[in-house]
Amino acid sequence: MSDWIILSTALAGFDHTATKHKVLATRDYLAKPEMFRGARPNIINLSRSYAYQSRGYYASLLAAARGQRVIPSVETIIDLSARKLYENAVPELEDSLNKSLREQGGDPLPSRLRVFFGTSTDPRLERFGRLLFDWFRAPILELTLKQGDWVSISKIALLPFGKLDEEGREALFQAMARYTARQWKDAKSRAPARYSFATLVDPNEALPPSSISSLKHWSRIAARMGVSVEPITRKDLPRLANFDALFIRETTSISNHTYRFARRAQQEGMPVIDDPVSMIRCTNKVYLDELMSANGIPVPDTVMLIGAEDFQRAADLLGFPMVLKVPDSSFSRGVKKVASMAELKALAGAWLHDSEVLIAQKYMPTSFDWRIGVLGGKPLFAVQYLMAKQHWQIVKHDTGGKPLEGGFKSFSLAQVPPLVLDTGLRAASSVGDGLYGVDLKETDDGVFVIEVNDNPNLEHGVEDAAEKDEVWTRLTNWFIERIAT
Repeated sequence: MSDWIILSTALAGFDHTATKHKVLATRDYLAKPEMFRGARPNIINLSRSYAYQSRGYYASLLAAARGQRVIPSVETIIDLSARKLYENAVPELEDSLNKSLREQGGDPLPSRLRVFFGTSTDPRLERFGRLLFDWFRAPILELTLKQGDWVSISKIALLPFGKLDEEGREALFQAMARYTARQWKDAKSRAPARYSFATLVDPNEALPPSSISSLKHWSRIAARMGVSVEPITRKDLPRLANFDALFIRETTSISNHTYRFARRAQQEGMPVIDDPVSMIRCTNKVYLDELMSANGIPVPDTVMLIGAEDFQRAADLLGFPMVLKVPDSSFSRGVKKVASMAELKALAGAWLHDSEVLIAQKYMPTSFDWRIGVLGGKPLFAVQYLMAKQHWQIVKHDTGGKPLEGGFKSFSLAQVPPLVLDTGLRAASSVGDGLYGVDLKETDDGVFVIEVNDNPNLEHGVEDAAEKDEVWTRLTNWFIERIAT
């Protein structure tokens, strides 16, 4: 198989003679992971759309799950989805752009400038193109420029392949040929800093991962270790650089300010929990299912639903009842049990309007879920979360009032069944090196990973009930060790 694969939403109309690389339909790439067993091609994603929850988005997301390098990465897609996510790159880019224009002169630039794999048809912009590509690895970028004595960048956007005219496609294919002839170069990492921790909280959140009282408990332990802990809120992004580390204690989402904080912390060189990559991976159940399967970690039987044509296949493989999930659901929201084909068609049909991909899983009833906390690749805590009363999940939302939660039982790490602990560690290590809460079901058929949470609950008296203050001490040391290296 070729080292490079080009993804296109529609194969019809794609000039296959313009590239020596294999061209594959995005749908086939998503639906047929078996095509890549034993192979790790590099992926160039030229899908029709990169919008969140589109097939193009999932192509980049699942390429990472399959261990394949992809351009644009899902991180780049998200960074370019809103100016507030990439605005910190603009000053450096504008400096480079205007310096090149001053040094070389010539005609003014067009109001819309296109850059293909870091190159432009304007030879003056060679250095600027490389810098832009270092920030945002993408096949096609379109910059909206505001002319004047100082050329400013109003917008940076991913441009879908379908919006190129014949001249633009020729420029793209020439740039792609040069790019694929070179070895893949990973983005530069930025160096970290020193000893004051910010904790991002929302005082009004109904189900935060840590209560204010629990964070005060951590603050007292951290103070004994020479670390100050200060709560911050979403309005404090401009002063984030004043701190040395960031611990996010709001429910994370790549579509809100929590992801923006994580990206800013990473760009400032701070150790951060949750880091942006873990956020992207853990907040999407489609990615997690692929990642677990690729690493040989047991998960419930799963079917990806891309359209109505997949409903019967799900029914045949999973039977009823089955569990239907929106990929980025959390705290049992966006997770429903359906008992018949009629219910599946009604619910999946509605949800597919918001997400072009859903997943259906085998229903595995248990009286509790294990939660194994993992930090830096090592077990941190173990809890059994009990199902809410007369409900099949640990949180029941449809109560007409406050969500109803089940109880819990805390266990020392030594008390946890070895298979549960080992499976939890393997699942977390496949995601990253941060803080994770791995949810597992222990059944007669074995132990199965349900999901990996990037910002697991950490409550004083619950998750630390067995291991005590060692939980908080190890958390503090995780940050300190990464600041010091």
